[in-house]
Amino acid sequence: MSAVQSVGPQALPALQEQVEQIIAEARRQGASACEVAVSLEQGLSTSVRQREVETVEFNRDQGFGITLYVGQRKGSASTSASGSDAIRETVAAALAIAKHTSEDECSGLADPALMARDLQDFDLYHAWDITPEQAIEKALACEAAAFDTDARIKNADGTTLSTHQGCRVYGNSHGFIGGYASTRHSLSCVMIAEGDGQMQRDYWYDVNRQGELLADPQSIGRRAAQRAAARLGARPVPTCEVPVLFSAELAGGLFGSFLSAISGGNLYRKSSFLEGCMGQRLFPSWLTLDERPHLQRALGSASFDGDGLATYAKPFVENGELVSYVLSTYSGRKLGLPSTANAGGVHNLFVTHGVEDQAALLRRMGRGLLVTELMGHGLNMVTGDYSRGAAGYWVENGEIQFAVQEVTIAGNMKDMFQQIVAIGNDLETRSNIHTGSVLIERMTVAGS
Repeated sequence: MSAVQSVGPQALPALQEQVEQIIAEARRQGASACEVAVSLEQGLSTSVRQREVETVEFNRDQGFGITLYVGQRKGSASTSASGSDAIRETVAAALAIAKHTSEDECSGLADPALMARDLQDFDLYHAWDITPEQAIEKALACEAAAFDTDARIKNADGTTLSTHQGCRVYGNSHGFIGGYASTRHSLSCVMIAEGDGQMQRDYWYDVNRQGELLADPQSIGRRAAQRAAARLGARPVPTCEVPVLFSAELAGGLFGSFLSAISGGNLYRKSSFLEGCMGQRLFPSWLTLDERPHLQRALGSASFDGDGLATYAKPFVENGELVSYVLSTYSGRKLGLPSTANAGGVHNLFVTHGVEDQAALLRRMGRGLLVTELMGHGLNMVTGDYSRGAAGYWVENGEIQFAVQEVTIAGNMKDMFQQIVAIGNDLETRSNIHTGSVLIERMTVAGS
């Protein structure tokens, strides 16, 4: 069977033409302004389990969404259909919605002068010439390596190789039109270990713009197996207040919650525990959080945001102090502030880190909990109170002693940010947030 046919940069002109047609139709039907996003995506996903092929899935999706304005009234509609009838009907649906909504003085397109002009190419598109048979072979090799790593690995919970490529074009009635093609490839492995009267599962994975640069399948399988086997014998610990070290792959979630707390939507609704904190020192003075949207081949790179504004590098936290919110055009207007070109989110967030690896941070911690898994969504965005189910490892004298499960870690995020002692050099590069392991001075660990 052949490799997936590419949906690359060659698809962009047709999508741009479609955007122009949709904008022209919106004008024809009486919209005073509009913006359109058109996408075309396709991919291949193969999964194996217990040395057998479980699924082989192809997907191809296309569609567009339009937001149009009649004065200060706004309506949105989307469709997965294409063609002139679909365009006409979807525009009419958005227009009907707009006529029934109330006026909002903050609605409307961004200032034309702020539209992105220099649409750089960040080398985000790398089609992977891989057939379904080759994808299955890699997934089977990954799982086989996991089974071979440790005799206590008795079962598999799925190994999946996915390859995805897509094109997206955004345009608006100011005359802005911009688009890009991108790819994303991943391999993940979930294994189950049995022993000590327990069954424990754990995983490992890798993600890359370039399929050929994914970690070796065998190394992913071995890592998944080692992590699952290491959790055998897990038990709760007595309730205590101790330092907590978040592993790098979880630490990004702490900063993701911070970004939510400083995002315009939560701020203007007065539903953020960081409302009114601009200019305050929220983190240790050595810590900086900065956005770098123009990196080559990075997972979060973009030359324009969801409003068509040019993205730019900037800090959100500088020397521990909050210096910028995360604002779109609309949320900025609600707050009386300019947009930070973050409609749709933050692009490539970098967190200051030190020179110590995770083992050095464990030694610095002495006694406490290394957290490697979190459960539930236990953050109250209004108060900052944080409580999550957790699993990981108990540490004494700077060394891991045994696996821990069935505990809850709790604190207040404002206190947690202030109490960050160190950030490791074991950087997580598989996500939009680049951080190492995060050591927090003190949290409540509730167990047996």
